[in-house]
Amino acid sequence: MPSSAPATGVLAGLSDELAQAVERAGRSVVAIHARRRIPSSGVCWRPGVIVAASHTISREEDITLTLPDGGTAPAALAGRDEGTDLAVLRVEAPGLQPVEPAGAEGLRVGRLVLAVGRPGNGITASLGLISAVGGEWRTWQGGRIDRFVRLDLAVYDGFSGGPLIEAGGKALGINSSGLARALALTVPASTVDRVTDQLLASGRVARGYLGIASQPVRLPDGLRQALRLAGEVGLVIVNVEPGGPADRAGLLLGDILVAVDGKPVSDPSDVLAALGPDRVGSVLAVRVLRGGEPRDLRITVGERPARARARS
Repeated sequence: MPSSAPATGVLAGLSDELAQAVERAGRSVVAIHARRRIPSSGVCWRPGVIVAASHTISREEDITLTLPDGGTAPAALAGRDEGTDLAVLRVEAPGLQPVEPAGAEGLRVGRLVLAVGRPGNGITASLGLISAVGGEWRTWQGGRIDRFVRLDLAVYDGFSGGPLIEAGGKALGINSSGLARALALTVPASTVDRVTDQLLASGRVARGYLGIASQPVRLPDGLRQALRLAGEVGLVIVNVEPGGPADRAGLLLGDILVAVDGKPVSDPSDVLAALGPDRVGSVLAVRVLRGGEPRDLRITVGERPARARARS
């Protein structure tokens, strides 16, 4: 019978490589004490800069880190962005090593990966696969994530904010259980870099805001043909924030939004896509149907306040 020794050797070698990868990445992973229950995880992304999951930071003062060597250090919140579920902390810990980022080519379906966390003094890990990789997407709070990355592995309590690493210990992104219900997702490194730059510069990520809530509605065929509308679906306005940009421009409850900047819209995410940081203060041309008649309005885009994160 053939010997099992070669197979055993391969498995032992893989096991050692994975353990070394966790040990390597673990030198950059900290425990963050910023909530009542168990600590969450964070990653030293740059010298003196910790990236974490925003939903795990319950208090913005008296934040303490447990470092990989067992020591502790105070940290200051530099900024947070609930749209991408990222937060950035500053810390003075000279011996803390930044994690080494992996290239975007590492985000491939079926690739063996590890989620690493430090929900306490010790490092922990979970092994699995990248189960899906897609293009750019918008979170329900309006954040722009460069790529959709879904994981087939367990993200335990305290893991959010820790890195997703490949077999060599390099970081592919930051793990989060706060972006979608019942899904373990990773914010890719390119998004982490972009948001970290903005949070370090201004403490927030500016996003455009109209002050509306909407839901899709199918347009009658006769109306579409009579008005020569390109789309089959519009967005009925179900709420207009009093005093908000849309209210000031004359948008009314029950209006059906059919185009933004000349482009048909059929989903609230289409509106969010038109409200990037560069649009704050600019004028947005929108077309609505009111009583079956088209109306063109011009809305000066505001900056989304914290209380309106889930709206356009």
